[in-house]
Amino acid sequence: MKFKIAHTSRGRVRIQVIQKFMTLEQADLLEAYLQTYPKVCQVSVHERTRCAIIQYHGSLDELLPFLRRFSYTAPEVLTLTPSHSSRALNRMYEEKLVGKVVSKVLRTLFLPTPLARIYTLLRSIPYLVRGVRCLLRGKFQVELLDGISIGISMARNDFSTAGSVMFLLGLGELLEEWTHKKSVDDLARCMSLQVDRVWLHTQDSEILVPLDQVQVGDTIAVRLGGLIPVDGVIQSGEVMVNQASLTGESVPVPKRPGMTVYAGTVVEEGECLLTVSQQNGNSRYDTIVTMIEQSEKLKSAAENKAAHLADQLVPYTLLGSGLAYLFTRNVTRALSVLMVDFSCALKLAMPLAVLSAMREASGNHVTVKGGKYLEAMAKADTIVFDKTGTLTRACPTVVAVIPFGGHNEADMLRLAACLEEHFPHSMANAVVQAARDRGLSHEEMHSKVDYLVAHGIASTVGEDRVIIGSAHFVFEDEGCLIPPEEQSKFDRLPNQYTHLYLAVGGTLAAVLCISDPLRPEAKQVIQALHRLGIQKTVMLTGDSERTAAAIAAEVGVDTYRSEVLPEDKAHFVAEEQAQGHTVIMLGDGINDSPALSAADVGIAISDGAAIAREIADITISADGLMELVTLRTIATALMKRIQSNYRFVIGFNGSLIALGTAGVLAPATSAMLHNLSTLGVSLRSMTNLLASPPEQEKPRAIPDSP
Repeated sequence: MKFKIAHTSRGRVRIQVIQKFMTLEQADLLEAYLQTYPKVCQVSVHERTRCAIIQYHGSLDELLPFLRRFSYTAPEVLTLTPSHSSRALNRMYEEKLVGKVVSKVLRTLFLPTPLARIYTLLRSIPYLVRGVRCLLRGKFQVELLDGISIGISMARNDFSTAGSVMFLLGLGELLEEWTHKKSVDDLARCMSLQVDRVWLHTQDSEILVPLDQVQVGDTIAVRLGGLIPVDGVIQSGEVMVNQASLTGESVPVPKRPGMTVYAGTVVEEGECLLTVSQQNGNSRYDTIVTMIEQSEKLKSAAENKAAHLADQLVPYTLLGSGLAYLFTRNVTRALSVLMVDFSCALKLAMPLAVLSAMREASGNHVTVKGGKYLEAMAKADTIVFDKTGTLTRACPTVVAVIPFGGHNEADMLRLAACLEEHFPHSMANAVVQAARDRGLSHEEMHSKVDYLVAHGIASTVGEDRVIIGSAHFVFEDEGCLIPPEEQSKFDRLPNQYTHLYLAVGGTLAAVLCISDPLRPEAKQVIQALHRLGIQKTVMLTGDSERTAAAIAAEVGVDTYRSEVLPEDKAHFVAEEQAQGHTVIMLGDGINDSPALSAADVGIAISDGAAIAREIADITISADGLMELVTLRTIATALMKRIQSNYRFVIGFNGSLIALGTAGVLAPATSAMLHNLSTLGVSLRSMTNLLASPPEQEKPRAIPDSP
């Protein structure tokens, strides 16, 4: 690709592609390609100007060769084509907005007065019809005020005011529709499936294959905690499926052979083989869009309050207009009051503020499933952290495999990986990765695999029962023994690591030592949350008291609990709520799901267990915990903006009513100022809540790149 560098500063470059015209599809491809570069943290491609703004880490000299290799027709680039893009949506509404403004200007300047009046009369019909319907139903809503104000204006031969009112109302409706659809689109794409590989069932074994290789008619295996990646029919096995993301059902639904399951639902209990009926779960995106648009849970209390208050104020506006006429006998003053109402701004600005905040959160790698969760996030005073994969790094590593009972180290790691690969979690991923790093292949050598939440995994190899998991599971629940002659070796196990115990035939066969260091930003995040108003930070972990105490002291949480089970986490959340606290729960595993569901706000890590992501109200990226600080900042700023909007709408419109009653403002002026203020507060509600960092350097010309 040929391009020139239009501007550069530290960690940021703006390039312009050398071509006459860039299509929407080409812009999507370029953006997707740039996002694959490991050191690119954010990229935005503008098809109209053929520019790409890239924020990156490292050296620009390393990025430039990557840019030069780009080609729209390269096979590896074409595979990056997004299935859903918001670029076309933005273009459509941009053109609608510009067209509406240009049309208004041209009509005002060039349309003869008789034709302008006829046009205004025709445009008023929908508003008048909606107003009459409200009146017939006995409902005093904002549509009634719109219809009355437009109708009275035309009755007084003031077609200019009526036209201006309808233009501003239409402009506001267009902006609201655009913001709503854009927010829903961003949210739906974030919630779409993020499954890369699946277990393909063959006659001899199960093979881990990329999802795009799965065809209609293939059979795949899905186990406990797994996300169903495709629509299909159960061939064998019985499972309990959580369909809340699609149907809103809070109780898992039993699924048996012959029954249909859908992409995006989660297996809460059991495992099954299913025959693929629709490739790649293509219906997932559209289903999510429908669910979001219909779901009442997206409404925050602030939005509902604004909508109800808006309707409740309509009768008072009508009463004020009537009183103004009664005391002044001046139709103009009465109409000036009628032209002003609180409803438009309240109903328009509040949802826009919430949806825009959700969109901004999405741009910061945070997926929020409903406006009410942002409100709860701002109100929360307690946050509960899981340890493994949450406060600690998302990718722990196996630092040692200590064999027992004469077993071979490589064989034990191979066996452990064979079991763990079926249930991806941060610890399981560490075991599988360790085997991969050592070049150990681990073909299926076991029978049915059983996963016991927060305990471990059990299976059978040959005649022997093989288990891997915690000390409690292996030695207490299963009664496994340590070889007597190796007791001293067991006692010398390094304490600084987390241990996974592997037993074969009831005897300890190996101990896997896993390093699970804290995330480097964890302590800083805890401190920042305290500054943002979180009063209590808690760590819950299944680790021993010794390990939990050391990590709690290092990260700086206010309190902790060790050796907890999944139900213990949920009980702790319930105890805090019973004391009047609003609780946030952050976790990533299957064992965190009960607590995530119980909390006022459940937050999951994006690369955690599928069921945790589905149950959670909010999902943050696995790159770091700073998204929590960003989320809290957005949530508190949103609530401040909503309160600010309330004060402005009531104060400004109250002033207009007073000035109209006093005869200072004419009806046309009142209508114009009212609608402009509504448009202004709505546009303000659409702006970002987070301050953008100032640019470090001024633009400067750079020679063209080859």
